[in-house]
Amino acid sequence: MGGGVMGYEEAGRDRSPEPSSGVPAAVLENVFDDPTHGEPGRDRIGVHLGWELLLLAGLAAVSWLLWQEDPAAVRDGNLRTLLIDAVGLGLLALAAGLSLRTAAPNLAIGPVAVAAALHYAEQGDRGLPASIGPAVAVAALGGLVLALAVVVLHVPGWAASLAGAAAVVVYIERRSAPVLVQGDYDPSSSAGYLFAGFAAVAVLGGLFGAIRAVRRLVGRYRPIADPARRRGAVAAVVTAVALVVSTVLAALAGVLLAANDPGPVAPTTGLDWTVLAIGVALLAGTSAYGRRGGVFGMVLAVGLVTVFQVYAPERGWTLSNWVVGGAALGVGLLATRLVETLGRPRPGSPERLEPVSDGTISSGWTMPHPQPVDNWPPTVPTQAAPQPVDPWRDPRWEDGPRRWDTDER
Repeated sequence: MGGGVMGYEEAGRDRSPEPSSGVPAAVLENVFDDPTHGEPGRDRIGVHLGWELLLLAGLAAVSWLLWQEDPAAVRDGNLRTLLIDAVGLGLLALAAGLSLRTAAPNLAIGPVAVAAALHYAEQGDRGLPASIGPAVAVAALGGLVLALAVVVLHVPGWAASLAGAAAVVVYIERRSAPVLVQGDYDPSSSAGYLFAGFAAVAVLGGLFGAIRAVRRLVGRYRPIADPARRRGAVAAVVTAVALVVSTVLAALAGVLLAANDPGPVAPTTGLDWTVLAIGVALLAGTSAYGRRGGVFGMVLAVGLVTVFQVYAPERGWTLSNWVVGGAALGVGLLATRLVETLGRPRPGSPERLEPVSDGTISSGWTMPHPQPVDNWPPTVPTQAAPQPVDPWRDPRWEDGPRRWDTDER
């Protein structure tokens, strides 16, 4: 078992960053979100708050326009219906946002929601637990299969979930006609509690996601170099859990939307709901690259889109989920660029180390190597070894009087 985990770990993950960078690991841990690879962290939350102020202004403007067009649309039963629609879309957006934060987008959430809605419509007369329980269990099992495919084979989440979506669509296409809801569950009676619960989960999730350690853990699957390289066992486990939870949230959203709609449930592919949910998640400020996200953006984006979908028919506009979702995706991609560009530490900030090339292929975030220190205490320089004297080269043999010359005199 230990060998399997080590085999999944990326090469070099268990090595200390000190030998290559010269910076203590404790320092890197406080400066970088991913100290092993030196990716700069401590994202600036201010850009998210600024974006959320724009969302709040948009929500206030559309709500005012709806009030001017039809005040009854935000009163009594209509208001409760609007809140339940917001919760249903919010659960789908949470599912999309969670998978996006882990850098493994789940494209099967729309078909899963439609399949769960059809199951509830057919089995609703058996009671709420008997009709919802099997749908949630099957969604959890399907999410587990999807998660294993993503983390074991280490393939992109969008590709694996698209294959899963195709399998769910096959199940949906077994029905040739819309299905009337057989149950009598009315979620509008507890609309306020359900919306408050959704808002609390979304805001608390955003607050926890703003914590550096939590953000680093959730976004650990986000690639930093070659996207085909594994990101470690911890990243695999976190991503697998996120995919399972997102699939279950999608099933719950489908049940809630089916129970809130007085009409029959149409057996559609549900991919339009996927586009809408991912568009809302991106519009909320969640990065399409993973890891980064806001605090209040999910609640504001869900409210903005839900109110707009009620306002559009009042003006005589016929807009499908494809149109609204596509527009949200387009604006959400601009938000992603804004978040990724302005969400990093400022250049020259003390929290960001200046890149110094060390002549190796690395992330570039290294410190200069310490210079060698002279020996202490100082030592006497070593004298050069004296050269051996050749007796035949002694000057005495050339300058002194020779013996045989004296004898001749």
